[in-house]
Amino acid sequence: MFYVKKYFLISLKPLVLLSSMLGLCAVNLQAQHVLTLDEAIATALQNNYDIQIAKNDSLVAAIDYSYRNAVFFPSINADAARTFNNNNQRQTLADGTERRSNGIRSNNLQASLGLDWILFDGFKMFATRDKAAVLLEAGSYSAKQQVVNTVANVISTYYNIARQQQLVRATDVQIRLNNDRARLAQYKLDIGSGAKPDLLQSKVDLNEQLALKIEQETLIEQLKQQLIQAMNSRVKEHEFVIPDTIPLNKNVALGDIQEGIENTNPGLLLARANIDVARFTLKETKADLWPTVSFGSSYNYSRTVNRRVLNNFSTLFNQINGYNYGFIATVPIFNQFRVRRQIKQDKLSISLQELNYDNQKSLVSLSVFNAFKDYQQQQRLLKLEEENIKLAEENVSIVFETYRLGAATLIQLREAQLSLAEAYDRLIAARYNLKLAETELLRLKGDIVK
Repeated sequence: MFYVKKYFLISLKPLVLLSSMLGLCAVNLQAQHVLTLDEAIATALQNNYDIQIAKNDSLVAAIDYSYRNAVFFPSINADAARTFNNNNQRQTLADGTERRSNGIRSNNLQASLGLDWILFDGFKMFATRDKAAVLLEAGSYSAKQQVVNTVANVISTYYNIARQQQLVRATDVQIRLNNDRARLAQYKLDIGSGAKPDLLQSKVDLNEQLALKIEQETLIEQLKQQLIQAMNSRVKEHEFVIPDTIPLNKNVALGDIQEGIENTNPGLLLARANIDVARFTLKETKADLWPTVSFGSSYNYSRTVNRRVLNNFSTLFNQINGYNYGFIATVPIFNQFRVRRQIKQDKLSISLQELNYDNQKSLVSLSVFNAFKDYQQQQRLLKLEEENIKLAEENVSIVFETYRLGAATLIQLREAQLSLAEAYDRLIAARYNLKLAETELLRLKGDIVK
């Protein structure tokens, strides 16, 4: 009996340490790199495909913005043409004389330089210039929204790996318990005080936990692949490890999240920028109702060389060069109501964008409220499960001892173990869900990335 009691005391040692280990567990593997959350986020910000695509869209708007003042500049075009002719010509004059010649060759050189400068177009140029600035803002908000979503995804995947690793640790405890139970059942059977079904059931439960651990380890590898894809990294899943620690911030206040969220949430900022874009589009359309005044000027050069002519009064050489300039006014009178129809559509577009902003604002407010309620709930659950895990551990310890003494059945011990396993699952889930709720609040606020 001394052997059984000594082994029992040793086997329960992991139970005492695991609940604290789930909160703070250091991974010490010299051959693998410990990937921190900051490193994962930094890598994703630099390499993630979705972020790169969003940045490229923003760069397009930035290029347009850098040329925004070009709408005030004139257009200058140069044209040049060289023509060679080889004609057969026949003429009949008024006195009945007929002239005919074949292979009459000539060449012509023409060149012009023209300038077209719009001086007034109903202030459309100003609206186009200002619209470029708003489009630049919209592009930056779209890129920030993608960054925020990507970082939130990296955080949830990163800590999901930590969660699964904690579940593996919890499964290891169950494996040790089942292994100890099987050895105890074997010992009882050997001394004649046990039953073989107890031994067989213990081994079945042990194999079940071993199978569960394999599934959990496979899931960890899959989650690591998801993290690698989000980071767009060439590192392999076996080349890095993630600590089991899930740090928690239990001091997030609802007022801090709600305060100024209209100026930090990238989705709301983008929706508001779209309203401004629609308003400038309306200004551009209204400008088509006004007359357009432009200044035009050109320099022309033309030279024609004829090798032979039929008419003595025709020129063998002709050259013209000079310049001209003037003002052109275009007054819109009637264009099938195209402009007025477009104005109505643009006004409707503004109304739709305003409705979209109000809708987005309502959805964000609802999401913040729900996320904070979930945050509070997970805090309460975590506190409850932290207390409950101690009770479950003590219960297993007592039932195991009474089973060793023959005062408890195998069913009672299995129920105690099952309660302990479920307690660990709920504790780990509460920590992970609390982290998710915290991450979601920061994502909605737009402060997940400083």
